[in-house]
Amino acid sequence: MDRTAVVIVTHNSQHELGPCLTSIEKQTVKPGSIVIVDSGSTDTDYLQLYCDGDRITTHLEGNIGFSRANNFGFQSINQATDFILFLNPDAFPEPDSIELALDFLTQNEDVGCVGGRLLAFDCGRQRATGAIDSTGIFRKWYGRWYDRGQGEPDNGHYIKQEDIPAACGAFLFCRKKMLDDVALAEGVVFDPEFFLYKEDIELCLRIRKMLWRIVYLPDIVVYHCRGWQGRQQIPYQQRLVAATSELLLYQKHPSPYIFWALFKYMLVRWLRV
Repeated sequence: MDRTAVVIVTHNSQHELGPCLTSIEKQTVKPGSIVIVDSGSTDTDYLQLYCDGDRITTHLEGNIGFSRANNFGFQSINQATDFILFLNPDAFPEPDSIELALDFLTQNEDVGCVGGRLLAFDCGRQRATGAIDSTGIFRKWYGRWYDRGQGEPDNGHYIKQEDIPAACGAFLFCRKKMLDDVALAEGVVFDPEFFLYKEDIELCLRIRKMLWRIVYLPDIVVYHCRGWQGRQQIPYQQRLVAATSELLLYQKHPSPYIFWALFKYMLVRWLRV
């Protein structure tokens, strides 16, 4: 039986989905199934190209948000599957990525999920930018979560395998047994109250509370596009959603860090910072 399934949530991803699926087809260990859940794309015609009905299944939903769409994908896979890769449509793993993740989790039964070395990719020019996108998600002393190394030149640093506080949801390779263990309800892995942003951190906080390890594997290389470079390019509405999600995160996981989240929310909400 195939051990791995891939869940991809799309939203107006017509330019990225093709290269993403190509990167999966090039894997040295191919997943048994790929589930695509579309969350409210304006035009879904592009998804018809990828409905082969055999290994790839596509589900069209309204704009239900990233968490609910991922949960739908999780519920749609064969429940006998051992491992799930949650993958963004704008993330392109190197060919050995699934094999490396699968081998590591098979050999380390206390590890719940792994993340890789995400490198920035320019989707318009179809090439790597030479910068780092994420080597795991960490927290500043005052409470702000950030992708370690983001925007730094890729000079070969952050090459140590290590346990990390959280892994970026663009490439999150998980043990299904762990997901069942930390689920909020049957089949509800991501908290549906998070429409977009911080849902990966919230999941990782639950994973670590249940004493599962989250490991950064630098040998796993994934190229990741982002819709903007730098906070100043992020539309106001998205900044507000992100600030709201961070406030919700600390309501779900009470901590003095909520003062930082509240301060950030006020800056975005009223000063549009």
